[in-house]
This record gives sequence, structure tokens and C-alpha cells, in this order.
Amino acid sequence: MTDPTAPVRPGEELSLEALQAWLRDHWPGFDCVYEVRQFPGGFSNLTYLLDTNLGAYVLRRPPFGAQIKSAHDMSREYRVLSLLKPHFPKVPTPVCLCEDRFIIGAPFYIMERVEGVILRHKPPQGLTLAPALMQRISKTTVDTLAELHRLDVYTTGLVHLGKPEGYVERQVSGWIERYYKAETDTVDTMNAVADWMPRHRPPDSMPAFIHNDYKYDNLVWDAHNPGHLTAVLDWEMATVGDPLMDLGTTLAYWTEPREAQALQLAAANLTWLPGNLSRAQVLERYATQSGRPVDDFLFYFVFGAFKIGVIVQQIYARYRKGYTQDPRFAALDEAVRYFGRLAVSAIEKGRIS
Repeated sequence: MTDPTAPVRPGEELSLEALQAWLRDHWPGFDCVYEVRQFPGGFSNLTYLLDTNLGAYVLRRPPFGAQIKSAHDMSREYRVLSLLKPHFPKVPTPVCLCEDRFIIGAPFYIMERVEGVILRHKPPQGLTLAPALMQRISKTTVDTLAELHRLDVYTTGLVHLGKPEGYVERQVSGWIERYYKAETDTVDTMNAVADWMPRHRPPDSMPAFIHNDYKYDNLVWDAHNPGHLTAVLDWEMATVGDPLMDLGTTLAYWTEPREAQALQLAAANLTWLPGNLSRAQVLERYATQSGRPVDDFLFYFVFGAFKIGVIVQQIYARYRKGYTQDPRFAALDEAVRYFGRLAVSAIEKGRIS
């Protein structure tokens, strides 16, 4: 039931000879890589499974053609794992970092492989996602996000990984700018949300360490006890900022049953299965677990939907420019339109569900 791998996609191969030479000099005990495979899920940084003489490990590198350095900064992601691990053990242990882009064509880092179940578009064979299990999973998901947000960013030193002052304003202006830089087609709903957000921006709340891409397919569950969360993956956008912005993104990913019928990509997030908390229930549970007020939440949900739309648009733009041949990217323009409609619908109805 563990997350499957596949042969490396054409055009995304690693320079194995150069990689092994570098690892022998920087990883004590390393001798050779027996096999390289790729994790086919995900749409951003590329993730490979290395079968080595020391066991199975994971290599992360930026996608080909990526121009958004802050979103694909391997050095920063490695530092996040290193600082976070002592205070939040549900992260993989980092092993080594290579900042020399000439070794495999980009900076990369190695981390331990955390085996377990990852909930993607279809349940893994051998696991029945019964309502009772999904309720436990959805509650644990919310509780773990609240646990992350309860970390003291000052005593842990995590505050040095971000600039909490003015976070909301920077996020709004930054994601609007990224959208128009990556725009390939006119999407009226995305334009409308880009106009709405600066006029409805709330002040910053008490800062926390935030993941910024927290959803089911970034969570690893114990294969023998699927309701037990063992690790949170993909910390590439983690920072210090307003935790309600983090929750807003999670809830924009949190597909409900009617939305699962509207878009196949949205249905890939299995939050719509029977037993899951609804968005309103997630919000209520988060408020209880975190102790933070969530009374006026509309803006954060709208922002989350817009941000996801921008992320998808950036990936789609790379596909249109020919930087990747991954066939999954061909229809991502429909996903951009979906998240634009999701945000506009929330604004018009005045609610997140």
C-alpha cells in the first residue's frame, strides 16, 4: 500500500555518474546507487527514489524550466527540514544538500524515505477507505495542522525562516503578480478575484510556522494503522506568516462531494469521500484545536483558491512552453478555471461551503 514509484520520465533522468561521485564525497558510508525510480505523483518539484548501498532514500530537485526560484529553493527546503525536525518530528530526516547546479543540472538534496500510505486520486490496493477511517483521517489532518501552528516560532528559531510582518499584503500582491506573469489565456474569474482581494485584505494575525501546501497527498499514513499520521511532505513553500492563510489554502483543496463531480483533478483530493469532515466542520475543529478565532474566514478561502489557481497556471505555462512533456499537464487550464470559479462563488454566496 506504500506510495508507488515508476520508471523515470523521459527528459527527467538524473546524471547518475556525476551524482554518485558527489555523494561519495559528501555522504559518509555511501558507495553506489543500484536503481533510480521516480514518484509520478505531484506537479511541482521532482522526487526520485534512490536504492543505495545504505538503503532507500529520496532525492528532490526543481522541475525543468522552473523560473520561480523562491518556490523551488532546495537550500531553503533542506534548512526547513533541519530546523523543524527537532520540534515537529513528523518530517523526513534530511541527509545532505548539494547547491552546485552542475552536478545533475540543478541543486538537490537527499532525505530519508518515509514509507506509508499517501491518499491520491484512487485508494491504494488493500485499503478500504470506510467512513469511520476517513473521519479519523480528516480529524487527524486538522489536528496536525493546528499542532504545527501552535509551535513557538521564536523559541524554536523558526522565525528566521520568514518575515511575518506584512505577510498578508505581500502574499496578495505577490500571487497576483505571479499569475499575470504566467498567464496564457484570459480567465475572467481569476481576474475578478485579483481585483477583489486587495480591497478586502485583513490585517495579519499572530504569526505561526505554516506549510502552505497542506493537503492529503502531502501526508504519509501508517500502512498498518492508516489513521496514524507519520509524516508531512513537500515543505517547499513553508514559512512564517498568518496561519489562517495556510488553512485557507487547505480548505480550497478540501473538495466536497458536489465539486468532486465537477472536475477530475478536484476529485483527486479524497476529502469528498463519506466520513470526511465538511469544510465548515474543519474550520470549527481547527478553531478548537488551535485556539485561534476563525469568525471572518471568507477572504482566506478566496485567497487559497486563487493561489492554487496560480500554482496550476504556472505549471500549465511551463507545459505550453515545452519545458515538460508530462501529459497530465495538458488540461490544467481547466483546473485554473475551476479554482477561479470556486473563489468567485464563495464571494457571491458569502460562505466557504
